[in-house]
Amino acid sequence: MAFEEKRAWVMLMVSVGAYAIYVAIVLGRAGDSPLADVAYAGTLLWTIGGAIVAAIVANIAIAIAGGRGADRTDERDREINHVTERIGQSIVVIGALVALVMAIAELRHFWIANAVYLAFVLSSALSSLAKIAAYRKGGFQTW
Repeated sequence: MAFEEKRAWVMLMVSVGAYAIYVAIVLGRAGDSPLADVAYAGTLLWTIGGAIVAAIVANIAIAIAGGRGADRTDERDREINHVTERIGQSIVVIGALVALVMAIAELRHFWIANAVYLAFVLSSALSSLAKIAAYRKGGFQTW
């Protein structure tokens, strides 16, 4: 398995895992009260920070396990990375537009923050899945 594919797996697992933890904690706190009244900011920041630290540690671990030169990239790696990052960025743009509309509609901060967080998670997941698929199929067909 290519080093970049391993990194994509790490990113997919960490981002989806952190978001699942966040959702479980927030839903657990809600009880019978409205969801928008739940204290979410600290949990949101801790899960994002934890995901960043976990991804860094996991990437260091796979680099060490791969040995010397395991993290070298070639033209195919750069092409896959370029295309899949654009795929992920499209979701961030859509999420930003959704958050903008929500802000204009004066929705509560809870909903806006959660829309942005979900957009980041979906962006990461979609980009990672596209990268994994590209490595499994041998890259992208050039036109």
